[in-house]
Amino acid sequence: MGTRRYGSFRVWSATLRGVEAVPVQVEVVISAGMPSFCIVGMPDAAIQEARERIRAALRACGFDMPREKTVVNLAPGSLRKTGSGFDLPIAVALLAATAQINPAHVLDRLLVGELSLAGEVRTVPGLLAYALCARAHGLGFVCAPPVTELPSLSGLEQLRVQGLGDFRRDELDPSAPGNHRWCADQPDFREIAGHEGAKRALQIAAAGGHGVLMIGPPGSGKTMLAERLPSILPPLSEREMIESAVIHSVAGESIAPIMAGRRPFRQPHHSTSAAGLVGGGNPLRPGEATLAHNGVLFLDELAEFKPSVLQCIRQPLESGVISIARADGKVSFPARFSLVGAANPCPCGFSGDPDRTCRCTDKQVVTYQNRMGGPLLDRMDMRIDVRRIPSEQVLSAGQGVSSEELRAGVEQARAFAAERRRSQMRRRDQAEGGVEGTGGSGRNAPQQIIESCCLTSTARQLLEQAAKAYAMSGRGMVRTLSVARTIADLDGRARVEEADIAEALSLRLQDVDAR
Repeated sequence: MGTRRYGSFRVWSATLRGVEAVPVQVEVVISAGMPSFCIVGMPDAAIQEARERIRAALRACGFDMPREKTVVNLAPGSLRKTGSGFDLPIAVALLAATAQINPAHVLDRLLVGELSLAGEVRTVPGLLAYALCARAHGLGFVCAPPVTELPSLSGLEQLRVQGLGDFRRDELDPSAPGNHRWCADQPDFREIAGHEGAKRALQIAAAGGHGVLMIGPPGSGKTMLAERLPSILPPLSEREMIESAVIHSVAGESIAPIMAGRRPFRQPHHSTSAAGLVGGGNPLRPGEATLAHNGVLFLDELAEFKPSVLQCIRQPLESGVISIARADGKVSFPARFSLVGAANPCPCGFSGDPDRTCRCTDKQVVTYQNRMGGPLLDRMDMRIDVRRIPSEQVLSAGQGVSSEELRAGVEQARAFAAERRRSQMRRRDQAEGGVEGTGGSGRNAPQQIIESCCLTSTARQLLEQAAKAYAMSGRGMVRTLSVARTIADLDGRARVEEADIAEALSLRLQDVDAR
């Protein structure tokens, strides 16, 4: 380059922190000095490597790489930046600073994209999070095609670039809205013969968002039942859809099923680490519990998980949030999910089976069941036995109750519960002199659950007797009430009666060891 060109320019980009995108200003200054190209502002290794990608991409597209001292600052400097999505904003800022492109293309726009050595722009994980960040700060959003999975967001200008050469044009091309039709069929409960009690329990779980533990021998149908739970859950609301889609986008997974209204269903292997289950790594990434947000987390072979890993989900079951502290700050991941566990009753799997003889000793059975941990089991609202069905019933599969019928009951119960809560809130506001309620955190407090039940005297007496007889904890009593409240909602009753408490107790006080 024969003529020296000094200058500076700023563009907007963003970095992922947890499941959110944080805006970052990319500042480029080209000045006199020893030829160099340095990036500052706490960049990770992927951003440092961007220097070589940018040099090759600029030359491949016919642009000049500045030969003077070039400094790129990623502000704020106290925030750690990660990912290859800074390739595009750094390259564009260099081109604008040297007057090789029209700066109007990138003013008030947030850019994210990785560059190939040929100058093509590639997509990066977390596009939806970046798009929401751009909209929140009143910026346009520029990224790479294809963006077929990026939904159309109101109030956001979405533009696409296929390569650096597109910035020579007068205008950038707008992005086409994504097509999120999802045609894959969901498994149906109709395909499972028998197990009417288990289906009833899963309907209660779907209506109230309760946790379920299924105990039974191998081949009894535990996994098939769990896989069909999402088919009776209501479709995602618009808010839930965006929440879940952002998480899957950050994790680099397809958001098409989410945007089609499907609730997440995650089934991690029992060898999963604690970081894989609740999140972690460097940079911090969401784990399976967060990917199951607004959906179902299914832990098959529950007793085979490491006890230390299982105990990591105790706190999220209560709060709905996973908080991970690191030296550079704390990151929170949403984790409101329905937990479904499945386990064999013993190492060989046939404890209590009338047709097969268990080969395990009493000590082996106790040791195996203790791996699941009492504190975690206490947080499971329902524990059901799933026994193998007779061989003659297996051939009658396809004639049972369908997911559509079960889902209708779930939706009716949820609608009744929503109206009941609104009525209770109005009565509470009137009792407090018309002061507006402040709402809640999304998790019902014990006092709210107790008040919502409006227990009859016989129902209260039955619960108190059972609590004494089985040494139930306070949490166990409240969770039993919560299940009983859901059972009453399924029947459309405002008061929880003795029969509701009895059914809730029968679902909670199952004896895991049926020997």
